[in-house]
Amino acid sequence: MTSVGADGDEGREPERAAAEPGPAGGRVRGMPGVNRKGIGGRSWFAVGFSLGLGATLAWLTVQTVLEVGSLLTLLLLAMFLALALEPVVVWLTRHRMRRGWAVAVVLVLLLALFAGFLALVVPPAADEINALVKAVPGWLRELHDHNSTLGRFEDRYHLVEKAKQQFSSGGGAAGLAGGLLGAGKFVVGAVTSAAIVIVVTVYVMAFLPGLKRFCLRFVAAGKRPHAQEVTEEVLNRVGRYMLGNIATSVIAGAATFVWCAVLGVPYPAALGVFIALMDLIPIVGSTIGGLVVSLVALSVSFPVALATAGFYVGFRLAEDYLIVPRVMKFAVDVHPLVTVVGVLIGGALLGVIGALVAIPAAVAIGIILDEHVFSRTDAS
Repeated sequence: MTSVGADGDEGREPERAAAEPGPAGGRVRGMPGVNRKGIGGRSWFAVGFSLGLGATLAWLTVQTVLEVGSLLTLLLLAMFLALALEPVVVWLTRHRMRRGWAVAVVLVLLLALFAGFLALVVPPAADEINALVKAVPGWLRELHDHNSTLGRFEDRYHLVEKAKQQFSSGGGAAGLAGGLLGAGKFVVGAVTSAAIVIVVTVYVMAFLPGLKRFCLRFVAAGKRPHAQEVTEEVLNRVGRYMLGNIATSVIAGAATFVWCAVLGVPYPAALGVFIALMDLIPIVGSTIGGLVVSLVALSVSFPVALATAGFYVGFRLAEDYLIVPRVMKFAVDVHPLVTVVGVLIGGALLGVIGALVAIPAAVAIGIILDEHVFSRTDAS
């Protein structure tokens, strides 16, 4: 028998409870139109908080990368320099030299090369600056001489009066101060960047075996031997490629020195070092360097400048089809399209440093694809 209470509703209590599910059913008691469930069984508040927190963290990550972008670029350059010098360090260690002493020998050689570069570049630059300073009084006298070329140019355009007005208005003084301050910041930044690259390169060279062991610990133990083999192959090929690139740059610098010395182009040693540094940049480096040397050759004569431009055109063809294939035969073969695209993308992202490391990065990516992607697709 069903018992009936004073109000006669006790027998319908289960139906009311079923019609008004509690929090477990997703509705609030007494408010059947409100659903507390969101996505995946979570409340809308939790979903919104998670989305907001994720967007905030993503924005902070992007801002952090942008803020330290220049530092990351310097670290990348230091890493590739260490990989380029690793074959030299390994060669020294194989001749019964401890790794620390091998790194010290390589560092001393690099500092000696840098000192030699400064010895070649600073004296010509100082001579040109002194000549410019000594020539300024003569130019000022010619400006007031109405019969000279500079005097007639001044009479027509009134450059001195315009310069005085610009400087006296306040903008000239502020611009001069800003220019000096900007030059000082540039020098300090360049010295700081060079110090960071040198220090990080030395540390990476000294502790590269330990760094490799630490990174390999993130790989499963069963796959670790194969990952170690791939890592060693990548490091070896990247190092050999960069050493080959340095060899071709040395050849380009030596050829420039001989050409300029024979034809009487001023500062042949400095121009040779400049071409060697520019030739490190793939595709466009030697072309830009050859254009600069041709412009310097104009100080001798126009035929010499024209012959210099023709020399660099011929040297570029010889470098692309004779020198580079022979020097790079012990490294890795990279498709020309990959080279062009990699250099363009690297230059757009990281400037000159990106162009320098583009091809080694393409080499590493190619080896990883061959070992882990293409091997599986070919076997399937």
